[in-house]
Amino acid sequence: MASTNKCTYCGKEFAKERTLQVHLCEPKRRYLQRDEKWVVNAFMVFQRFYQIHQHNSKTKTYDDFVKSSYYNAFVKFGRFIMHINPLYPEKYIDYVLRSKVKLDHWARDDLYEMYLIEAIKSEPVEAALQRSIATMMDWATEQNAQWSDYFRLVNKNRAVQHIQQGKISPWLLLGCNAGKRMLKSFNDEQLQMIERFINTSFWPSKLKSYPADHMLVQDTAREAKIV
Repeated sequence: MASTNKCTYCGKEFAKERTLQVHLCEPKRRYLQRDEKWVVNAFMVFQRFYQIHQHNSKTKTYDDFVKSSYYNAFVKFGRFIMHINPLYPEKYIDYVLRSKVKLDHWARDDLYEMYLIEAIKSEPVEAALQRSIATMMDWATEQNAQWSDYFRLVNKNRAVQHIQQGKISPWLLLGCNAGKRMLKSFNDEQLQMIERFINTSFWPSKLKSYPADHMLVQDTAREAKIV
């Protein structure tokens, strides 16, 4: 009698070795995908979830992950992370894991938006300026323009997108004259789209409460000739 060949992933036996070689069960598929970016993300979040919620448990292995009934939900979130490229990824992941939102609802734009709005309120002004300037420089390279002309020449819908993505911080947008002039040129629909991100009941008072940071923004704009 021919010897059977057993799948080491699911335990199923086959009469022919060739049949075993082309066999693809769900556990094997999960192991073969372990190096894909979205799966790497998902496994990291899976481990972090148990670190937060089960402090005394052993670090979860990839075997634990593969066998978890929540594998697909974590992988869905891993894909979402890869797609949105979140601001401060580790903080974002902890924000989601500590929320009371159900796992199936983690990969939602509105949840990320809530996080992003809070993150840009509390980040250091230096980080906000660096990211904003990097965005302006990328735009300038694409457009063959001077990055200091961003507020004057950028397509308004593109600027709205950058603000919604947190790539242009309210620190710079509201902290220099060029940014404020661009805002005045927005139509009502565009202003409505960014209203949550430049919260007028928060940001003007923040600039007043941190005069040294506001001065840094103004000095940076002046030195870069952002006019």
